[in-house]
Amino acid sequence: MPYEVPTSLAPLLSLFRPCFTTPTFETFCALTVGLLTRVRERTVTGMLIAAGLSGDWHHCRAHRFFSRARWSADRLGLVALGVLVERLLGEDEPLVVAVDDTLLRRCGPKVFARHLHHDGSSPAAGPKARRIAHGNAWVVAGAVVRLPFLERAVCLPVLFRLWRPGEGPTQVAHAAGLARLIAEAHPDRALVVLGDGAYAGAALSPEALPDNVTVIARARRDLRLHAPPPPPRPGRAGRPRTRGERLPSLRGRARAGASWRRLEVDACGGRREVEVLEQRGIWPKAWGRTRVRAVALRDRREEDQIDMVVICSDPMLPARRILGLYALRWSIEVAFRDAKQHVGVGEAQDRTRSAVERTAPFAFLCLTLAVLWYSSAGGVEEDVARRRRLAPWDRSKRRPSVQDMLVALRREIIVARLSASMGSQGRDRKPGDLLRALEMVAA
Repeated sequence: MPYEVPTSLAPLLSLFRPCFTTPTFETFCALTVGLLTRVRERTVTGMLIAAGLSGDWHHCRAHRFFSRARWSADRLGLVALGVLVERLLGEDEPLVVAVDDTLLRRCGPKVFARHLHHDGSSPAAGPKARRIAHGNAWVVAGAVVRLPFLERAVCLPVLFRLWRPGEGPTQVAHAAGLARLIAEAHPDRALVVLGDGAYAGAALSPEALPDNVTVIARARRDLRLHAPPPPPRPGRAGRPRTRGERLPSLRGRARAGASWRRLEVDACGGRREVEVLEQRGIWPKAWGRTRVRAVALRDRREEDQIDMVVICSDPMLPARRILGLYALRWSIEVAFRDAKQHVGVGEAQDRTRSAVERTAPFAFLCLTLAVLWYSSAGGVEEDVARRRRLAPWDRSKRRPSVQDMLVALRREIIVARLSASMGSQGRDRKPGDLLRALEMVAA
């Protein structure tokens, strides 16, 4: 294992040893440390520079790790998922997974799977501006967990699929495949899959997923459910009915003066009072014969207006629980921002198929590893106090951010690097060691 791996991080990285050969595992550790330490362009060679190995290893070794080495991003993700389930979830606690897609902008005709995509995060001016860009689109599944020192939930990306429009499965089909992979890896644990309106489709139908999976997604406000099919009549020929009568829409019931119910829901780090209107039935157009529960929310100032409809494949879940779970979906959007801004996901300039398919998942998993490391080895009070000393105007800060976690890990890596250069007795210290350690990070 490379000498600069801190003793607090080494046990976590050692859990991934069975996923690699011995030389490839050494490269994995070095590039992981390099990416988490790097603060400038997080390219493959930048990882090598930040790891302090640019003068010892040829840069082809780092590139071959992504383009030719034999390792699976799915296997790494399942190992990371197993670690966080063991460390951060209770025995009877369900595993909540958010699925969504994100665009990593890439240019150049030789970049594999480069397509023109809609980019919802584009800072285009005006609501009618065209938000499109070239790049690689990724469908990501992240485990939503609560850390003991944070009030909000955190999404940790674990599994990934590169989406190629018109070539292969759709986004929703990729999400269903990731859900099945997680459910098969943890068959004894209840799995809740969260998705936005784009993922409330037939490809993610609960009928096509294992029995331990519950799907919660946002639906259209004009959603129309059907009653369950009536029992077949004895002696009647023909195929049995697959659906019952069509039920009134939630929007129609709202306009007709239906009675709304007030609830307190845990969302956005606090409790909010909302008004809800519920309906049970089946959604044959997308989810077949699965019995579902739809929950509509409204603004109390607009009596006939529905703000959002959330649909759940488990009709026995209460509305408060459904809305509380769906509110956790936003954590994957925060994870995308942290991964791009603080870890540099999408900054690598790979072009070949294998490299493109593995560089982004590797960077996403590095963010997950950093949070897992901090959950067991981080100093929450010290980091918050240090941050408040540096930014005394931030008087409301009480919890560390993901950026604070990465800074703490970088500090640990630099200390380990200096300790190794000083020797066991601290007598071999060179005057330029500290300067060189910092230059590796900022080079």
